[in-house]
Amino acid sequence: MMNRKAEAVLTLALDLSETDRAKVASALANSLVGRPDPAIEKAWRKEVAKRVKALEAGTADLVPWEALRNDLLARIRETPAR
Repeated sequence: MMNRKAEAVLTLALDLSETDRAKVASALANSLVGRPDPAIEKAWRKEVAKRVKALEAGTADLVPWEALRNDLLARIRETPAR
């Protein structure tokens, strides 16, 4: 159960656009995990740049959403309950 202040914030946030809700959610999630490790951030930036370059060059190995979704759902069904 949330207190009144948290419920008020949630109500306001739910009225935002999807993009703004995502930004708020990201900021809130980041506030829970503390400061990111600079080495990890640098590695992720490098990886993202590599993937963008591959996309732009047409050399990326892409998987259609439906295939990925079906694979993930199959894995979930195969995972035993804890």
